[in-house]
Amino acid sequence: MFVTCLDLEGVLVPEIWIAFSKASGIPELTKTTRDEPDYDKLMKWRLGILKEHGLGLKEIQETIATIDPMPGAKEFLDELRSFTQVIIISDTFQEFASPLMKKLGMPTIFCNSLEVAEDGEITGFKMRCDHSKLSTVRALQSIGFETIASGDSYNDLEMIKASKAGFLFKSTDKIKADNPDLPAFENYDDLMKAIKGAINS
Repeated sequence: MFVTCLDLEGVLVPEIWIAFSKASGIPELTKTTRDEPDYDKLMKWRLGILKEHGLGLKEIQETIATIDPMPGAKEFLDELRSFTQVIIISDTFQEFASPLMKKLGMPTIFCNSLEVAEDGEITGFKMRCDHSKLSTVRALQSIGFETIASGDSYNDLEMIKASKAGFLFKSTDKIKADNPDLPAFENYDDLMKAIKGAINS
């Protein structure tokens, strides 16, 4: 039995931090896991910028409320879920993802959580587990599932490479060049064909 594991941001919805960077007028916040492989370092840096500008969870959630899934994403997910189990495995946070899951038809998501003070300041974050994407794929495999994985960033590479079939989707030129062995796709139709091909092979 197969489980398809998908990244969230950059694959199904636009990057939350890039949207918030535009809304807040803070250009430094455009940096994502496409640019910085070390997620812990990236998040601590982000929280420092939020603190410096006096911004918290409320302001980010107001931006998230304006974000819609990427064109065709919900239809892609609906079709995918008609013939295989799907889990979204993301390094985002429950507090960010919940409104977006409603717009995507409430797929299953495994993500992390934020530590938020009473005044709304984001004081820290709690990762679900180390190497959460790889750990989740390995755990699924350990209970008898074959995994197929797709994502766009450095933090997706472990789960993509550990799966029976793995694909880059809307990734950067650098990540694609550094991983020439990974098939890379730019639209949902091609990714759907590749996933169906992997399941039927």
